Amino acid sequence: MAELLLEILSEEIPARMQVRAAEDLKRIASEKLAAAGLAFTKAAAYVTPRRLALVVDGLPDRQPDLKEEKKGPRVGSPDPAIQGFLKGAGLTSLDACEKRVVGKAEFWFAVVEKKGSASADVLPGVIDATMRALPWPKSMRAASNRFAWVRPIHSILALFGGKMLAGAFDLGGDKIAFGDTTVGHRFLAPARFAVKDFAGYVAKLEAAKVILDPAKRRAKILADATAAAAKLGVKLRDDPGLLDEVTGLVEWPVVLTGAIDPKFMDVPAEVLVTSMRAHQKYFATLNADGSLARHFVVVANRDTADGGKMVVAGNERVLRARLSDAKFFWDQDRKTRLADRLPALEQRVFHAKLGTMAQKVERLEGLSAFIAPMLGADANEAVRAAKLAKADLSSGMVGEFPELQGIMGRYYARHDGESEAVANAIRAHYQPLGPNDECPSAPLSVAVALAEKIDTLAGFWKIDEKPTGSKDPFALRRAALGVIRLIVENRLRLRLSAVFATALGEYGTDGKRSGELSADLMGFFADRLKVTLREKGVRHDLIDAVFALGGEDDLVRLLARVDALAAFLKSDDGANLLIAAKRASNILAIETKKDGHSFDEKVVETLLAQPEEKALAERLSAAEAAAAKALAAEDFAGAMGVLAGLRAPVDAFFDKVTVNAEDRDLRANRLKLLSHIRRTLSQVADFSRIEG
Repeated sequence: MAELLLEILSEEIPARMQVRAAEDLKRIASEKLAAAGLAFTKAAAYVTPRRLALVVDGLPDRQPDLKEEKKGPRVGSPDPAIQGFLKGAGLTSLDACEKRVVGKAEFWFAVVEKKGSASADVLPGVIDATMRALPWPKSMRAASNRFAWVRPIHSILALFGGKMLAGAFDLGGDKIAFGDTTVGHRFLAPARFAVKDFAGYVAKLEAAKVILDPAKRRAKILADATAAAAKLGVKLRDDPGLLDEVTGLVEWPVVLTGAIDPKFMDVPAEVLVTSMRAHQKYFATLNADGSLARHFVVVANRDTADGGKMVVAGNERVLRARLSDAKFFWDQDRKTRLADRLPALEQRVFHAKLGTMAQKVERLEGLSAFIAPMLGADANEAVRAAKLAKADLSSGMVGEFPELQGIMGRYYARHDGESEAVANAIRAHYQPLGPNDECPSAPLSVAVALAEKIDTLAGFWKIDEKPTGSKDPFALRRAALGVIRLIVENRLRLRLSAVFATALGEYGTDGKRSGELSADLMGFFADRLKVTLREKGVRHDLIDAVFALGGEDDLVRLLARVDALAAFLKSDDGANLLIAAKRASNILAIETKKDGHSFDEKVVETLLAQPEEKALAERLSAAEAAAAKALAAEDFAGAMGVLAGLRAPVDAFFDKVTVNAEDRDLRANRLKLLSHIRRTLSQVADFSRIEG
């Protein structure tokens, strides 16, 4: 068994593409090796800004020998058929074939043995095919070459069993021969050095100021940055996304610290953080009270003789220029009131088929006013917050930093003298933006945030621009998940169908069409809810079983039903009753198809012949009433307890009573009893949709 080591050295690969590229390299190479019949024990891929590397352990020295059998014509077939068979099998005579009896006839079979090639002869082709199959979001052609790659390739290191593979990669013009050397850090160790195996490759790279493993680089950056901040008496601001990005920008991370000019510290912290993060890739730091500290952390890609003093000075100088722009926007924007920016929204298109941003704001006002009283918020304040929510889009700061929309609106609203609740609602109306984003809890903020997302969903449903497959260009799935989080985390008793109808009404949708779209939206929410709950370990079929009852648009109540149903089915009574329910449904389905009759009528008491069916009928009537009462009181656990009491009489019925009795009336009455079982259980959930 031997090791394959591949390194593709190139110009800098964009940080955002690196992780996926390493995953794709490992996946595609593994597929190509398997297709070539080369099994292996394990494979791993690594990436730095300048190199993609792959190591595959446990490869055989040769491909396995293959034995192929091809069935030919019958013995005694005409010569043209025989000759065609021999030619297809690569043979010249029937001497190399066997006769075999298949059925009642005798046929010719060709058995062709194919010797496996040496792995060293096969691997260059595998490498070539892998490199050509590697997908990139964007790629380029270097010089006159026809082959496109993410960045110009400098060299390819290809070793098998410690020996250099023969071959070259054709760029469609130039060729890059496979080699056994690579280089270290671009500036600190640019000289080439030879490599024999992966262990030596990693060690020599590190000696040449390159840390190959991204996980190791990331851990070093985090540890060094945390320690550097602590040394200054501050705390590193948590920013996993920036940490991942910086990991992809450096091969030899060197952590340094600088300071923000005091004259910029009156600019909002979010602006300072965004400017440092987006443009300079600096980590912000926090004081003990959580406020933004003056210090920042920058990760350089090299050691310097002066310990990084000039690097820090240069970064501080660039940051001053960046923050000067930010401070200018901050000072200028506050000279214009948010309310005075509203006319500019008439020139900003929300969507070609859904009108301008000013029209969206009008809809938000109406929908926010409808939702606010349900949450205990003031409708007038909701209208005010909705009116101003998008006004900061025409500010200079948001023009420079689009990610600050809403955040800047809050600052400007406070400056204009708006109430704190209105200002906070402006900031929060986009939230939550994702699963890790903060979810608003203040009633006014929640009302406007719900309105913003539901208006978007209603609008795109109206023009039939729904998500399809993996495509969701308008982030409608994220909007629905945001609505679910707002409702569930705040335990809001909200009738979504009424909110959808109001939202669609703001678009001028008529009643019938509104009802159709609302129902379709609820189905979409059911799918999103399944995704959310599945991530929490809740079974999706339970959601289906509850949603199938229809008319349920209160997510809090629905989830309470699901929780109670899940707990019930974990019990012995629940599990056995589920089996009985499915048995009853199956019998009914068969007999209904046979008779063309549904058997949904009331059970005839005088036809109840055996004690077990009499007892079941009595218990079903009592359980149906008791379960309905518990459900009306939203005592879902109590309703499940009522159903649990049916287990014994249902089991006894199936054990002792023959449903398909010879007497036609008796049989029909017992089928009606099965229908009563199904009807009683269906008050809680559609048991036919539950798996198991």
